[in-house]
Amino acid sequence: MAEVTAKMVAELRKMTSAGLMDCKKALTETDGDIEKAVDVLRSQGTIKAAKKADREANEGIISHYIQPDSKAGILIEINCETDFVAKNETFVEFATEIAKLKLNEPETDFEELRISQVAKIGENIQFSRDSKLEVNEKGLIAAYIHTGGKVGVLLQVGISKDETLANEEFKSLVKDITLHIAASAPVSVSREEVDPELVEKEKVIAQEQAEGKPPQAVENIVNGKINKFYATNCLVEQGFVKNPDVSIKDYISTVSQSLGDVITIDKFLRFQVGESF
Repeated sequence: MAEVTAKMVAELRKMTSAGLMDCKKALTETDGDIEKAVDVLRSQGTIKAAKKADREANEGIISHYIQPDSKAGILIEINCETDFVAKNETFVEFATEIAKLKLNEPETDFEELRISQVAKIGENIQFSRDSKLEVNEKGLIAAYIHTGGKVGVLLQVGISKDETLANEEFKSLVKDITLHIAASAPVSVSREEVDPELVEKEKVIAQEQAEGKPPQAVENIVNGKINKFYATNCLVEQGFVKNPDVSIKDYISTVSQSLGDVITIDKFLRFQVGESF
């Protein structure tokens, strides 16, 4: 049997755009004959999969995985070509498995898995993005995936008492906040975390809208619009989606006092399929 060298594998990959392991297996099966290996890859659908890579993948889903102890989690976006595939159970299960691997086994050959799945479902697939959250001390990571997987949220919550984790009122709070983030799309937890460039842009717009007013009036108008911007875009200042008269900050404070704990929203991620980032 001929030796399959790295150079041979590289040449076959260049010819077919197939995955490393697929090329190596095909060469081994054909005793190092590259032309026959191409035929093997074609018969397996691997080359067909590679050729689909230049087709646009604008549909897809958001998926997640959280470790059993809720101390770390990941949110991912995987895109495909059609909504039909995005709703397919096999594709959904694939996305969940990829999320788990990206969190626990990041050294995995994800390109190999992607190409294999492309060949299986007959559409281009792209791993668009992923991001992790991890609790360093006390607290948990929670997630919410909206129906259809078009929007997903990952939330990092801090506490000071371990027993809080098992409290039903706390669990309801966490669930409510993940739902709220999915629905209201805040840009940050608090105003201190908002990108200064974004705030400056809002100030310029407000100043242009107040043009021609007395200086004092302009200042008041600008401050008012910036405060409204914060109230609309900062999580803790937003009105709770289920009860807009109560801010998220006040909701958290009420539950904290009820449980005798200090509950904090440390970070969150919100992914929506197809959004620019």
